[in-house]
Amino acid sequence: MANSIEKIVLTFQLGGETIINRLGYGTMQLNGSGVFGEVKDRENAKKVLQSAIATGVNFLDTAEAYGPQTNEELIAEALYPYPEDLVIATKGGFNRPGPNRWIPNGKPDFIRDNINGSLKRLKLERIDLWQLHRIDPKIPVEETLAPVVEAVKAGKIKHVGLSEVTVEQLKRVQKVLPIVSVQNQYNVSNRQWEAMVDYTAQNGIAFIPWFPLASNPATLAAKIEGIATTHKATTAQIALAWLMKRSSNILLIPGTSSLEHLKENLLAKEIELSDEEFEELAG
Repeated sequence: MANSIEKIVLTFQLGGETIINRLGYGTMQLNGSGVFGEVKDRENAKKVLQSAIATGVNFLDTAEAYGPQTNEELIAEALYPYPEDLVIATKGGFNRPGPNRWIPNGKPDFIRDNINGSLKRLKLERIDLWQLHRIDPKIPVEETLAPVVEAVKAGKIKHVGLSEVTVEQLKRVQKVLPIVSVQNQYNVSNRQWEAMVDYTAQNGIAFIPWFPLASNPATLAAKIEGIATTHKATTAQIALAWLMKRSSNILLIPGTSSLEHLKENLLAKEIELSDEEFEELAG
């Protein structure tokens, strides 16, 4: 059974030094179909990004693989020069031959190109959080991360994170360099990574659930509807509020291409579920 925390904390100290708001924004939906190619309505996408920042978001999650590359360029076009407190997290390590196709590539030269390309596209001198999008099973992770270690030493990367890893893989990587975040799939209806949430919480590491709304809030409706009615909230808001209460190290990056849904999602931080409601959803 998942354990709730007594009081909802709205900020998190990433890597023990960078304070960010726990409710951020994931940019994956600001792309073409299958997370491939340019977003259909570029001006709307820019407005969504600008609105997110204007309403208090200071943590954005993107990736070299989104587009590929076009998503990072869009962020720079919409937001550069960036607010001083904005933390942009990006990821590398995927080949994208077509829509909905994701092939891990952990070759050091590819990772190095990903890092340098992200810096250029995002117009950054240093990436606040660079995450290995996937561990390539064909290449020892120590080899994959060699250029990441170089980039950290050169001041090109501040913090490093991992995505879709086990506790054992995390411990292996921690022998190579410090890890401040783990991004695994997790939501109120898919909790296969409970042990990872607890492990990261115990070790001061951020846990960033992808698909925090189970890819479609409607799929959660039957489970959440009654509680949503009580709080006069949407299904999505309750799903996000549950994650906020689940553990204080969880950083949320719900994505949407809708200004209306963006505003709704950001209001989730104002919802405090009771312990009984939390346990009911966790059951």
